[in-house]
Amino acid sequence: MTRQTLNELTLTLKILLRQPGFWIPTVLFPAMFYAFFGAQSSDRWAASVMASFTVYAVLGVGFYQFGVSVAQDRESPFARWQRSLPGGAVAQWIARVLASLVFVAIAVVLVVGMAFLFDRVEVGAAALLRLLGICLIAAVAATVMGIALGSLTSARAAVPIANLIYLPLAYLGGLWVPPIALPSVINSISQWTPTRAMGELSWAAIDGRALDPWHLGLLAAWTAVAAGIAIVGQVLVRRSGLA
Repeated sequence: MTRQTLNELTLTLKILLRQPGFWIPTVLFPAMFYAFFGAQSSDRWAASVMASFTVYAVLGVGFYQFGVSVAQDRESPFARWQRSLPGGAVAQWIARVLASLVFVAIAVVLVVGMAFLFDRVEVGAAALLRLLGICLIAAVAATVMGIALGSLTSARAAVPIANLIYLPLAYLGGLWVPPIALPSVINSISQWTPTRAMGELSWAAIDGRALDPWHLGLLAAWTAVAAGIAIVGQVLVRRSGLA
C-alpha cells in the first residue's frame, strides 16, 4: 500500500467514524432485520438465510455509506480542494474500497453473531471463513456500484435513488425470498442480477460447494460496468467544474 493510499484510507475512516448517525444504522440494520425475519426461518434454510443477510449487509455498506458519501463529496468544498492536490485519484478510490471492507466486516460479524445468538446455525469455522471471503469480494462490487451511484446523483437525491436500486436488487437476488419461491418471470430476471450472483456464491460458500465460474464472471462483469459508469461520471463532473 502506498503512502498516499494509506493517508486516504485514514482520512476516509476518520470522516465516516465521525458520523455515527450515518454508519451505525448501516451496520446494525441487517442484524436487526435478521433477528426480526431471518431468525424465523426453518432449520433447513437457516444457514442459507444467514448467508443471504450477510450479503444484504454488504449491499447496505456499498450503497449507503459510500454511494451517499461520494455524492456528498461532489458538493463539498473540501473534496474539491483535495482533488486539486498532487497525486492521482486512484488512491482515493482504493481507499474507499478498503474502508468499505472494514464496515462490511463489522456488519457481517453482527449478522453471524445474531444467528449464533438465536442458535439458528451449526456451521464450522471453515464455512464462516469462506463466507467472509465471499462477502469481501461482494463488498468490492457493491462499493464500486455505490461509487457509480454517487458519481451521477446529487447529495439530496442519493438516498432515495439508492433505495430505488438497493431494495429491488435485494429482492431480485433472492436475499429476502429464496429463489425457488420467486415467480418464474422474476426468477428469470434474477439470474442476471449482481445480487443473485452474490447470493449464489455465499450459499455455495456456507454449504462447502465449489464456486460457480458463471456467478463469479457475472459479478465481475457488473463490477466492471459500475466502474465504467463511475469513471464517466467523475470525468463529466470534473469537466463541468462541479468537483
